Amino acid sequence: MQHSPGFLKLDAEAKKHVEEISNAEARARLAANPKVVLLDVREDSEWLAGHAAEAAHLGKGVLERDLELRFPDPNTELIMYCGGGFRSALTCAVALQMGYRKVTSLTGGYQAMVAAGWPMKPGA
Repeated sequence: MQHSPGFLKLDAEAKKHVEEISNAEARARLAANPKVVLLDVREDSEWLAGHAAEAAHLGKGVLERDLELRFPDPNTELIMYCGGGFRSALTCAVALQMGYRKVTSLTGGYQAMVAAGWPMKPGA
C-alpha cells in the first residue's frame, strides 16, 4: 500500500518513541508471560477478515476512548499490530502518552505475521 507523505511523517515521528519488535520476539514474550496482550488495532472489517488466533481487538479509531476500559492497568504489556506496522506505531505512541509503560509495535504487522506462519483465525 502506498501511504501519503503526511502519514509517513507522523509514523516516522511516532517510531522515534516506540519500541518495535519482530515476530520472533513477540512470540517469545507471549510464550513467557500469559498476561501479555497481543492487540490488533486494525479496522473492524480487517479483524473480521482474519486475525492472530490469540489477539484481542481494539481498533485504532476507538483506542483512546476504550484502552483504559479494556486494560485499566498501565503496566499491562501490550504488543500492538496493524496491517503493515504503521498504524500500530501510532497507537503505541498514543498509549505511551496515556501513561502505558510497556507497549511495542509488531514490525511488519499482520502481513509479516501471515508470511511467518502465525496461527490465524477468522473474525468473530
